[in-house]
Amino acid sequence: MAHAHGHGDGRGRGHGPGPVGGAGHASSGTGDAADHRRRLAIAFGITATLLVAQAVGAVLTGSLALLVDTAHMLTDAGGLLLALTAAQLVLRPASNRRTWGFRRAEVLAALAQAAVLLAVGVYVLVEGVRRLLAPPEVPSTELLVFGVIGLVGNLVALLVLAGRRSASFNLRAAFLEVLNDALGSVAVIVAAIVIATTGWYRADAVAGLVIGALILPRALRLLVETASVLLESTPPGLDLDEVRAALLDMDHVEGVHDVHASLIASGLPVISAHVVVQEGCFADGHAPRILDDLQRCVAERFALPVTHSTFQLETPEHARHEPGHHD
Repeated sequence: MAHAHGHGDGRGRGHGPGPVGGAGHASSGTGDAADHRRRLAIAFGITATLLVAQAVGAVLTGSLALLVDTAHMLTDAGGLLLALTAAQLVLRPASNRRTWGFRRAEVLAALAQAAVLLAVGVYVLVEGVRRLLAPPEVPSTELLVFGVIGLVGNLVALLVLAGRRSASFNLRAAFLEVLNDALGSVAVIVAAIVIATTGWYRADAVAGLVIGALILPRALRLLVETASVLLESTPPGLDLDEVRAALLDMDHVEGVHDVHASLIASGLPVISAHVVVQEGCFADGHAPRILDDLQRCVAERFALPVTHSTFQLETPEHARHEPGHHD
């Protein structure tokens, strides 16, 4: 028995429920992917329209808050376009070269969005401090008008994305970006009201800093989560110590090692392990039943169900001299 993680040969290894070879993985959930794409397309259309309107407003008013919100919206429009492209790529079938298809495209797109948001947030903070020291005059009426336009548009986009915002990294990233835009529009409106009623022009810079403060924590969180997927960290909701204990507790299992778990994309966790079983299980034909029990265990017993699992069944003798053995 070779030391490997892969699909089964009918004796010592096996894969969890789903088509062999991965072809079914990219096509599963195609209806969801199409719905994601439709929602992203609507949100992109709204954001692109608002981007043009706010760019005009930023030029007319010279407002930092509106300029920053426009720059933020530009990154959002680009991020939504990336997300829309990734949602399209997800629909492409798997192949022998790309056994998971383009499922990771959504993770890469979300990572890019997070990186751009982080850069925008840093710029906002730097420019906001500079304008606090030397605040320019900003026309409050125009600022208020463009702030209201931005808020209404963002609320519509939020309604489009809200229903499925937890369904994928892409939709979550898009929802956070549009939410930040909506909060940014609120900050612009508040700044316009303060300037109109008190003449305190630093309110514009304060609004810009508030927008930056809203951007940075969410960008960092998304950056960490997507980087964790690319590093193939154990998915949240799956404790490998609990998995090992559950597998060891099963009949005829004498040892478990080389346990690996990762997340290919949203909703697609995978796990593999080498499981040492009693020698007689291969002789009396009991091994296939053990394999079924192992797959059922990881699919049903934990907070995060894993329906794609790969187990290599080994004899105690093989486990003792297996190269690269680790827990």
